[in-house]
Amino acid sequence: MNMTCRALLGATVSLTLAGAAMAETTITVATVNNGDMIRMQSLMDGFYAKHPDIKVDWVTLEENVLRQKVTTDIATKGGQFDVMTIGTYEAPIWGKQGWLVNLNDLPAEYDVDDLLPAIRGGLTVDGNLIAAPFYGESSMVMYRTDLMEKAGLTMPEAPSWAFIKEAAEKMTDKSAEVYGICLRGKAGWGENMAFLTAMSNSFGAKWFDMDWKPQFDQQPWKDTLNFYLDLMTNYGPPGASNNGFNENLALFQQGKCGMWIDATVAASFVTNAKESTVADKVGFALAPDNGLGKRGNWLWAWNLAIPAGTQKEDAAKAFVAWATSKEYLAEVAAKEGWANVPPGTRSSLYANPEYQKVPFAKMTLESINAADPTHPTVDEVPYVGVQFVAIPEFQGLGTMVGQLFSAALAGSSTADAALAQAQAITTQEMTRAGYIK
Repeated sequence: MNMTCRALLGATVSLTLAGAAMAETTITVATVNNGDMIRMQSLMDGFYAKHPDIKVDWVTLEENVLRQKVTTDIATKGGQFDVMTIGTYEAPIWGKQGWLVNLNDLPAEYDVDDLLPAIRGGLTVDGNLIAAPFYGESSMVMYRTDLMEKAGLTMPEAPSWAFIKEAAEKMTDKSAEVYGICLRGKAGWGENMAFLTAMSNSFGAKWFDMDWKPQFDQQPWKDTLNFYLDLMTNYGPPGASNNGFNENLALFQQGKCGMWIDATVAASFVTNAKESTVADKVGFALAPDNGLGKRGNWLWAWNLAIPAGTQKEDAAKAFVAWATSKEYLAEVAAKEGWANVPPGTRSSLYANPEYQKVPFAKMTLESINAADPTHPTVDEVPYVGVQFVAIPEFQGLGTMVGQLFSAALAGSSTADAALAQAQAITTQEMTRAGYIK
């Protein structure tokens, strides 16, 4: 080959490489530091095989920090993220604001009709799917079968709060660092208030009456908070006011919790022998009730959404379609086993005979189906949302009230003082926002 040909060939190769480099699109995905999201980052080979022209940069954050950053970014049109992990709370509010790209044009093989109706309904605004669910969850009781047997008790499939208290007392052995019950205490509208709001529904409490007047000065909220504080003070771990989902997961996996009432998605982690010292000693039950017709369980999904105004909409949609697809579920199953597949989003998963063998699959689906965001409380209320109130003001209100209740758990306040302050600040904010005339 002569020098001229070599030069031409070299130039062609250089141009081709330059073209490939120019064609690559980098998208930034903001996500929560939960186990399923961390796992997804280790399984990206499947995505890159289909989309070699797209590169994904991850921003992985603790739950409260994630919410703060993505809310600020989308409200200010900051453009920092091309895909955001958002919850069932944000999705309809942001969708109504026109802040999210609608996903009605996902490819046919995505099979949007396969999404569980309860989950899909919470992500649909004016007929438009505005976020795709990565995993869906409710909450349920996870408990140590060996400690329950040792206590001489049998966990009902649908326990009452009275039974939970009796079991917590009998399972507690503080000298051995075994605590009868672990519950969220860390302040945050999506941390302790997710648990306490869902719990309050089963006590007959509500955030607001039909005139949007706060209800923290009513007996059902007093009963809820006092019962919770009594449980945690007598039978919970030390420092519980600092414990959120991840902290309680670690405690349960270390064998320090008799019972844990939290997200159904935790089931795969507490039964994973590689991570949990009690993997073969875990049972499941529905979240407790008080005989009033409502259980203390929530309904939630972590979803992938695309902020309107992104310059990389096509690449972002390709990623969202892959990460929330049937194909991705099958890939996780092949590499990690069916128990570790992101749950709670697709009917086909629960119809799969292999997945039906997973010990918590049935209870997860029953828990999701037991939650009704359109009728979350015993009494009629003007809002939707099980463990949250679907109004923009709730994010701030829930966090402020969560801080008051966490302080009561830490012992720096009382239940009565926390409830009085919650009533005052919520009334002030709702009046300022125009809900209360």
